[in-house]
Amino acid sequence: MKAREYWSKVSPVALLTIVVAVAVSILTAVDANTREQIIAQEQQKINRLIGEMFPEMSRSEADGDLYAVYAGDDLIGYAFIAVGKGYGGDINILVGLEDEETIKGITIISHSETPGLGTRVAESPFIDQFVGIGISDVALTDDGGRVDAITGSTISSEAVVDAVSAAAMEKVSQLQGSE
Repeated sequence: MKAREYWSKVSPVALLTIVVAVAVSILTAVDANTREQIIAQEQQKINRLIGEMFPEMSRSEADGDLYAVYAGDDLIGYAFIAVGKGYGGDINILVGLEDEETIKGITIISHSETPGLGTRVAESPFIDQFVGIGISDVALTDDGGRVDAITGSTISSEAVVDAVSAAAMEKVSQLQGSE
C-alpha cells in the first residue's frame, strides 16, 4: 500500500517534469534554428530604412552599430540606431547623419507608446522636424532646441529627442576619434 501511495504522489510530478523538459528542448531547438533568420530579417529592414532615408544609396557598410552609407564610392552619410525610454517602453529610432554636424532624418523603427498620443512621435509632423537640423539643435524648444514636443505626449517626445541627441553626439565623437 505504501508503494502505491508513493507512486500516486510522485507520478504527477514526474510527468510534469518530463513535459516541461520536452517543451524546453523544443523551444531551444526552434530558437537555434530561427535566430539567424530573424537577425537577417532585422538587418534587411534596417538596410531598407537606410535606403529610404538615403535614396541615392548604393550600399552601406556596418562598423559595429554605425553604418557608413555610400553612393558609388562616395561616402554620403552615416546611420545608427538610437534607443529612447518612452512612456510605454523603448523607442527604437534609426538616425541618419548627412555629416558630422547635421541630421539627415530619423525613422521610428519600433515603439510601444500609447495609441493616439505617444504613437504620434512616429508621424511626419514630428519626425520631419529633425530633417536638416544641426546636432546641437536637437532639443525641445522649451530647452532651447528646434524640436516642438507633441501636446499630450511630452514623455515620448523627450525620449526621442534625448535619444537622438545623445546617440548622435556619441557617434560623432566616435567618428572624430577614428579620423
